[in-house]
Amino acid sequence: MHPTIQQVTDAIAKRSADTRQTYLQQMQAQENQKPNRDALSCGNLAHAVAPFESAEKQQILDRQRANVAIVTAYNDMLSAHQPYQHYPQMIKQTLFALGHSAQVAGGVPAMCDGVTQGQVGMEMSLFSRDVIAMATSVSLSHNIFDGTLLLGICDKIAPGQLMGALAYGHLPTAFVPSGPMSTGISNDEKTKVRQAYAAGEVGKDALLASECSAYHSHGTCTFYGTANTNQLVFEAMGLMLPGSAFVHPDDPLRRALTDEISQHIPRVSRQGDEYRPLYRTLDEKSLVNGLVALLSSGGSTNHTIHMIAIARAAGLILTWEDIDALSDVVPLLVNIYPNGSDDINAFQEKGGTPRLLFQLNRQGLLHMDAVPVYGQMIDYLKSPQLDDNDQLSFVEQSELPPSNVIATSESPFSAKGGLRVMTGSLGRGVMKVSAVAESDRKIEAPARVFDHQDDVVQAYEDGLLNSDAIIVVRFNGPSMNGMPELHKLMPILGNLMKKGHRVALVTDGRLSGASGKVPSVLHVTPEAAKGGALAKLKDGDPVVVDGENGSLECLTDLSSRKPVETPNLGYDRGYGRDYFSLFRQTVGPADQGASVLFPGDIK
Repeated sequence: MHPTIQQVTDAIAKRSADTRQTYLQQMQAQENQKPNRDALSCGNLAHAVAPFESAEKQQILDRQRANVAIVTAYNDMLSAHQPYQHYPQMIKQTLFALGHSAQVAGGVPAMCDGVTQGQVGMEMSLFSRDVIAMATSVSLSHNIFDGTLLLGICDKIAPGQLMGALAYGHLPTAFVPSGPMSTGISNDEKTKVRQAYAAGEVGKDALLASECSAYHSHGTCTFYGTANTNQLVFEAMGLMLPGSAFVHPDDPLRRALTDEISQHIPRVSRQGDEYRPLYRTLDEKSLVNGLVALLSSGGSTNHTIHMIAIARAAGLILTWEDIDALSDVVPLLVNIYPNGSDDINAFQEKGGTPRLLFQLNRQGLLHMDAVPVYGQMIDYLKSPQLDDNDQLSFVEQSELPPSNVIATSESPFSAKGGLRVMTGSLGRGVMKVSAVAESDRKIEAPARVFDHQDDVVQAYEDGLLNSDAIIVVRFNGPSMNGMPELHKLMPILGNLMKKGHRVALVTDGRLSGASGKVPSVLHVTPEAAKGGALAKLKDGDPVVVDGENGSLECLTDLSSRKPVETPNLGYDRGYGRDYFSLFRQTVGPADQGASVLFPGDIK
């Protein structure tokens, strides 16, 4: 075991001693109560089985058999979640054939950041994670279940489901992926069309045709954004079957994997031979394994928020300093878009998550004694396949040469991980350095200060940004407007860089896993609406963004300046934003998970 990995793990455990013990005691109390259906009255049970046929009713009522909760994020607007339409019936058929049962315990909202980018809906996006956590716990509150299968993939959805499931951590729990869509047009081509549209060189019809060629069928989007980062990280944490994250929805292997995890949950329930509840599988070791996978793959910046909130739901206190310490010793081994030109399907073809974990284990960067939901961690270095009789098996990795997608542990793409915590006089933030050229990781330029991304767009269209600049977009933190992603800015800033200008973005908002070549310091805290230093900046102030050394500084002394008054930008009215006023008032800071469930210190 690499000493830094162990030190960070020990630090998390020590820091979390009290909160983890409280969580474990609660889970053990839930575990020690009567088996769920024994605790229910006859009237309770009658309601729970009323819509089923007689034979199915008897299986659900049989306390010697497992009844599995399905919490689904199905809708047919999200390409990644559309395949889930028929999963509940598949799972039920598989389990009923074995004498067990399953029920759809509930559904959770599943919004698509790709649809809401630049729209009002994006202001509810991060908050939806905690709504999903609450919806998941409400779904499980019927207390008739012996295990949980989570049907969720994207952005805030899967982290929210996991947070909610941790409230019922006495139940064995697993994710059921659906897999990525096939590759459409190249990411380079897509980016070129976006930048050409931003520059006024092509029209909206050309842009729409390009986007529809990129996002063209069912399955997860193929770039390595937050959705696919969820899948890779949760697989590394042992929360799904080995090698199951990135199998195409229509591949026969996908159905076999779904059947296997459905059959497996009863085996690790209290009705099975090896009780393995979620509270035992998600601990500081599995958490660190997920973080190592995140950093080695150059994953989404959103996970510097989500992993903290997930950890807190399990009674663990994770900090940005932990992530930064790991990033110093975890090499970057994955090179897919937006870090490289290939996509998640190329990653899967080169061995996918098992291949990555195989390389990480060779360097002693994983806790191989962590307890996954399935088998042992050594099984997560194996790849699933169907034999000639269509039977599922898991095969060990063979030696493969390095590729342009997955490097070997001896020849990484970078000696350090893909994320960097930034600290200085402007606060603390996060930068995804894996996608940024080394020559662009340190920039010193005058600040151009804006309160809304649309103001940046207008300044660009008016020709007012044709110079080196640190573009500061403030008053976009969690307590101001839910910390939206600001992807409207990427084609614009990319064009400025293409013209030869030295440009960076600094914001208390977000960008997610799709942040690309533009050096961007995100999640800056304290946020401007809480009196953070961004609220003191003025146009022309010299700012240094240094992604190599993790520095975020204003070269002007801001100590004597007062923060500007928080503007009234109408974020509290219309389109459902009114309903989230309590969230904006109570949400914690980004470096503590930006959660309303675990708000932390919000002074």
